Amino acid sequence: MKRLIFNLLPALFLTPCCSAQAQADQPDTAICNRIRRAEFNSSQIPQIAHYLTDVAGSRLTNSEGYRRAADWTVATMKKWGLANAQTEPWGQFGKQWDLESFTISMTEPYVTPLRAYPNPWSPNTNGLQKGQVVVISPQQYMDSVYLQQHMPDFKNKFVLLTGKAPQTDAAFMPTATRLADTALANLKDKYMEKREGVEGEIAFMRKLMGLDMTLKKAGALAIIFSGRQSTNGNVFVQSSYGYKLTDPETLPQISIALEDAQKIKRLYQSGHRVEIACEVKGKFSTQNTKGYNVIGEIPGIDAKLKSQLVMLGGHLDSWTAATGATDNAAGCIVMLEAMRLLDSLGLKPKRTIRLALWDGEEQGLFGSYNYVKNHFIDSKTYQLKPEQAKVSVYFNLDNGTGKIRGIHAQNNAAVQPIFTNWFAPFNDLGAAKVTLTNTGSTDHLSFDWAGIPGFQFVQDEIDYETRTHHSNMDDYDHLQIEDLKQAAVIVASFVYQASVRPDMIPRKPLKKEMFVFEGL
Repeated sequence: MKRLIFNLLPALFLTPCCSAQAQADQPDTAICNRIRRAEFNSSQIPQIAHYLTDVAGSRLTNSEGYRRAADWTVATMKKWGLANAQTEPWGQFGKQWDLESFTISMTEPYVTPLRAYPNPWSPNTNGLQKGQVVVISPQQYMDSVYLQQHMPDFKNKFVLLTGKAPQTDAAFMPTATRLADTALANLKDKYMEKREGVEGEIAFMRKLMGLDMTLKKAGALAIIFSGRQSTNGNVFVQSSYGYKLTDPETLPQISIALEDAQKIKRLYQSGHRVEIACEVKGKFSTQNTKGYNVIGEIPGIDAKLKSQLVMLGGHLDSWTAATGATDNAAGCIVMLEAMRLLDSLGLKPKRTIRLALWDGEEQGLFGSYNYVKNHFIDSKTYQLKPEQAKVSVYFNLDNGTGKIRGIHAQNNAAVQPIFTNWFAPFNDLGAAKVTLTNTGSTDHLSFDWAGIPGFQFVQDEIDYETRTHHSNMDDYDHLQIEDLKQAAVIVASFVYQASVRPDMIPRKPLKKEMFVFEGL
């Protein structure tokens, strides 16, 4: 009874101002329907996806592939008629690395190819190298005393680092899922990094570099890693160091399928001589060490509001074992398509809409964090810059190829009724949930840290965490094109509603604290 009375009170006693704002937060269903019809009848998502994945290739930060994608995106936005389409430097990144050739096979006790990939920024092998394999466990690898005691064992050897064999019953679990209603109703904070965790990661990376240098000093040929998730055709490939100008050159680093690693381990432990032939050839360059974001705009038309911004984006960089389709070409595809829809339909925003595709997210949100520092806030004094007050909201997409099911409100209770209203025209597409929970590890955090409302959409997981995220499976064929169309409709509508809303999106108080990824 108390709940019923409480819910009736706002309707009975709304002030004219509140009533006007509540009315303003009702979405323009005619506009929403125009956006929906345009996308489902004449989507450009397959073409955008093709160019950002198949044509550009992998998009490692500061690589030729990243530049191909960035240059194509700028040229395409200009062709569409968007304003201020450009790449914008965000600061110093480090070395450029592009793979030129790679080969690996087991040559004894018999010849067979191996499912493996060089890690990004891996040093070269200086031609085809052949040598025996020595197998060590992760515990032995992390034990500097053990490595020192066995230095002679590593000379002219490939060091295979692998642990216990996987449990075979894991293969019976589904690899692709959608969020059930119960899962949506019970969303928790996820991917949330703590400052002490990041500091621990920095210390761990430094320790790894030291251990690798120990093996290099011993005369090892390369380090071959196998993660416990690299099974059933998947090989997860990334790297935590090697790109900085101050990083020392360690050993060539390769990631291998766990099944191949376990086969080699069994042969080794049963006394068989195991040899590998391998060549890693990459091209390093320090000709341009800067990182670049990609920017484009639809100018606002309202004389008073056009200086304000509604922003949307996702990270354009990827890892190298595939073409980064679900992580995160998918998010970029959706955001580009949302911009194209708004522009092609002639929907004139009151505020300026700015798209930003970020660089260096995989290394620690470098592109968005430095953009925020360059434009909105001093990271040392927390002094706000004039531009900070002009950004109404930032919307991010970076959780794979799944359709949008809701949005994380980042504990901003004031936006919950607003976004609930904006989802209403798309409830039939499966999108409705506005959760106050937080999600982390992607670029909306940079804006949230700077006191600007920043939000990541809730998405169906599909096979993002099980198969495609940072893996050799992350190609165009794992994109759910119809899901991306649904996402583009919702993003375009949210961005449009934010651009014409009389007031800016409500803000949380600014917390003056060090950015969680500072120092990576």
